[in-house]
Amino acid sequence: MESKEISQAVISRLPRYFRYLGELKDEGIERISSQELSDIMKVTASQIRQDFNNFGGFGQQGYGYKVEYLYEEIGKILGLDQTHNLIIVGAGNLGQALANYMNFERRGFLFKGMFDNNPALYGKKIRDMEVKPMEELQDFVKENNIDIAVLTIPKTSAVAVAEQLVKDGIKGIWNFAHVDLNVPKEIQVENVHLSDSLMKLTYNIIRYEEENNIKK
Repeated sequence: MESKEISQAVISRLPRYFRYLGELKDEGIERISSQELSDIMKVTASQIRQDFNNFGGFGQQGYGYKVEYLYEEIGKILGLDQTHNLIIVGAGNLGQALANYMNFERRGFLFKGMFDNNPALYGKKIRDMEVKPMEELQDFVKENNIDIAVLTIPKTSAVAVAEQLVKDGIKGIWNFAHVDLNVPKEIQVENVHLSDSLMKLTYNIIRYEEENNIKK
């Protein structure tokens, strides 16, 4: 049976559902309707039902959704019922900040190694990881069953590093470098452009001020 194509817009909302449902579960809330979830998330109840129907629905008419069950099912869809081994390529400020973010491990994302081409950083410990030279990257990926590489390096070297990671058998790249990577279609890439997000924020600030005649 051919799997249903799910739009990227739906996929982008799944982590938000997961996050809000986790908060509701922690608050002891056992059941919630699509309208109540809509009020919390600022997504229409119709959109929520449509999103969930892509994966089977999860609820019953007039009953709503069991929070813990829905939380667990969305977690499975997102692959959070299994662990994922990651490496960070680029041991600068951003790479170190990501390595120190404890919430990743609680979601099953396990950082196994950190690499850089700066000899001054070799041997430096970031949490339990020692920064290693790039020359050791290939063997490390293969020996430690690494699924995902996080790139926090300049765009000038990101393309070549990505090509090497593909050859080494990486499955996905979380790309913080300011360059779009051209990799085979079986390699999943999530681009994170921090400045794009900030520019979107300033756009919305300016539009709000203009629409409401707010003077600076």
